Amino acid sequence: MVSKKHWAPTASVEVGEVRQSETGAWVVSGRLAPNGICPECGASSRQRHGWRRRRIEDFPAQGQAVWIELRVCRWRCLNLDCRRRTFSDREAAVATPYARRTSRQAQLLGHMAHAAGGTPAERLLRRLGIRVSDDTILRQLLRAAQVVPRRARIIGIDDWSWRKSQNYGTIIIDLERRAVIDVLENRDVATCTDWLRHHPEVEVISRDRCGIYAQAARQGAPQAEQVADRFHIVQNLRMAIEEQMNLHGRATGRALLSDADNISTAQNLLKSRLAHRKSREEIFRTISALRQQGLTCSEIGRRTGFPRRSVAKWLQFETPPDRKRAVLKRSSAWYFEEYLKQRWENGIRSGNALLPLIQERGYEGSLSNLQRLLAGWRRAEKQEQEGPTKEDQILAPVRDPETGHAISPVIAAALCIKPRGKFTSEQARKVEVLKEGSPAFTTMRRLAMRFNGILRGRKADPLPAWIDDAIETDLAPIVRFARTLDRDIDAVRNAIEMEWSNGQAEGQINRLKTLKRAMYGRAGPNLLRARMLPLHHTN
Repeated sequence: MVSKKHWAPTASVEVGEVRQSETGAWVVSGRLAPNGICPECGASSRQRHGWRRRRIEDFPAQGQAVWIELRVCRWRCLNLDCRRRTFSDREAAVATPYARRTSRQAQLLGHMAHAAGGTPAERLLRRLGIRVSDDTILRQLLRAAQVVPRRARIIGIDDWSWRKSQNYGTIIIDLERRAVIDVLENRDVATCTDWLRHHPEVEVISRDRCGIYAQAARQGAPQAEQVADRFHIVQNLRMAIEEQMNLHGRATGRALLSDADNISTAQNLLKSRLAHRKSREEIFRTISALRQQGLTCSEIGRRTGFPRRSVAKWLQFETPPDRKRAVLKRSSAWYFEEYLKQRWENGIRSGNALLPLIQERGYEGSLSNLQRLLAGWRRAEKQEQEGPTKEDQILAPVRDPETGHAISPVIAAALCIKPRGKFTSEQARKVEVLKEGSPAFTTMRRLAMRFNGILRGRKADPLPAWIDDAIETDLAPIVRFARTLDRDIDAVRNAIEMEWSNGQAEGQINRLKTLKRAMYGRAGPNLLRARMLPLHHTN
């Protein structure tokens, strides 16, 4: 049998009566201690000045709401030296001042809001017998998040996207406690610098290789050691290797692209496009020749690496089908090409001068879009004036001897940084083929293994020698990577010798994106911060 004391929200409440109202809700009448303690002087008093009745909601029972009707007394202070003449019962353990529900129910609302959000928490609480709106639930969560978190010595800082490639925010992690400290609305240098200045206790800052956070750390926390993230360092090395391997051709993974006409896009975009167009013609001739031999579309697809439907579609034409081009709109500078050519020949060659002229004719694009068109014309004129230039170096793509397909730069870069002990037999065969077909790959493979050894050895002393050797290779992407390491040498040294990294920040960003999408992108920075911070981050 449940006694009256089981209905009390805390042990300090003395229950006098429990009844059920006409609506089915339970009403618990109770009072606090028979005496009061003055908050000013600490004197005890039993002389009552008056009383009032306070009604607050508690946990439901048997699916029905429970209301606590609490008799709150006001006492007289008997200490004549005390400034306070009367005082009220202290009921903070039961409920906060002016609250409409008990502290334990408010804590439950905060837990539900933190875990599920506003509307899902409202549905769950309604099934439990607590009728509360989603706005009230979120207000309770935001109120709990206003508490200033504990100070942190070692933090990780990274950016996350409100909208990809447009707006970004900043997340800050306590790497020692593995918890989120704060979520900032943007990733401006001024915002991050201001935050760091308000936290002078920070000793170590782990960051990616973004220059924004490096500058903010130098300005806002000059006393802190900066640590570059090891994952991003290795990723930058892989991207440099991939860029160098792009000189061997496009990463199509197909065997029929022209060996002689695959030119680096980074060196000459126009030549690369023309070469790819010629490769399409070569592919079309090869497919047509195989068809004349009596092969089916499926067999041609197996030999060439193209889908059967693509082969069947190409065989319907007598010449390679042209790519469908989008219809020019007024937002494109090419829409006004004829007019711009006339102005160009008349001597008006400045983008700032041409922009208002085409805007009068309906141009809806930006100045940068116009400048890209004019830059191509300027390059063409410069080439005509300087005469024929030396042809770019053409490197044959490295092909897998088993399949005949070109090994893509992405796969080559991944294999270049992978230790030999983790190779499969197929991967080991590809690495040997890459070494034979590309001297640059052999050099980059040797440098990559040395760099992995430095990272895993936790000793940064060999790093300057590695940077010098990388610069002497004359491989432009590798030289560029080595020089960026040299500019950020202190942070890279700390990344090698210290245990901290930004892995926790990346994991918390994945969690943040999940919460943001679950709230359909309508959550502001305050609500996102409240849901990302741990509920009891001050404990």
